[in-house]
Amino acid sequence: MTFSSVLVANRGEIARRVILACREAGLRSIAVYSDADADAPYVRLADDAVHLGPTSATESYLSIDRLLAAAKESGAESIHPGYGFLSERAEFARAVVGAGLVFIGPTADVMDAMGRKDRARAIAEKAGVPVTPQFDPAKVPADAYPVLVKAAAGGGGKGMRVVTDAK
Repeated sequence: MTFSSVLVANRGEIARRVILACREAGLRSIAVYSDADADAPYVRLADDAVHLGPTSATESYLSIDRLLAAAKESGAESIHPGYGFLSERAEFARAVVGAGLVFIGPTADVMDAMGRKDRARAIAEKAGVPVTPQFDPAKVPADAYPVLVKAAAGGGGKGMRVVTDAK
């Protein structure tokens, strides 16, 4: 599907970079902003801007309903989530597509598949991607330490621990 306008569902430097990329690609950019960002440089840089609401991220940048309303109000044909905020939420990607817009990013199904580290690892192994060795916790060879223990559902470094011995 082709499109000529992009609502940038993020703020600050991330939004600025996406807006500049849109400009370079000849696409109309639409910024969104909360009360706190009304005078932010990225808002002025965009071709258009839509106010989302109060400063609280849950009432503005993380509100799927408000972002979809902003897209409708501005005539956006697509949404770029930027990074962080909603960029890894399959629910957001599904809502964007469900509203008849183009989601610029991985599909919701890919997000679901890759969102857990154990599933992502299995997909990578099946595709022949080299991965670091994985051990059954009760059978870690003595010469493997230190090892990194990573929570399967952790993100952004959450749940990672360096383990130096079996104890």
